Amino acid sequence: MIEVAAAIIYDETGKILIARRREGKSQGGLWEFPGGKLEAGESVQDCLIRELQEEMGIEIRPYAAFGVNEHSYGSVHLTLIAWKAKYVNGTITLTDHDEYRWVQPGELGVYTFAAADIPFVERLMRND
Repeated sequence: MIEVAAAIIYDETGKILIARRREGKSQGGLWEFPGGKLEAGESVQDCLIRELQEEMGIEIRPYAAFGVNEHSYGSVHLTLIAWKAKYVNGTITLTDHDEYRWVQPGELGVYTFAAADIPFVERLMRND
């Protein structure tokens, strides 16, 4: 089982950062909450800080656990651990993604998300 951290990042206006996975990557063309695989002994918060710096060049501050979802993509079984975070600073530069958007929680349903992220999308749209 792979443990993956996902950041639900809010800006100062309450919009959430989503990113589309680059074609050719696993789940390419689908939207997700950015993050990445936890390294051995790494906390979810430290993973998210590291991953968002590496993948997008931004600084975030994780502040609250949001939820856990287990999902299987065929032979790959993962545990997705979501945390809410605040955008602190930096200009977004994409490496693993080909597009990003800042969206209101109610607009999340317009985008086609990776299956593991969908329970979080549904919760955010209900304002949980």
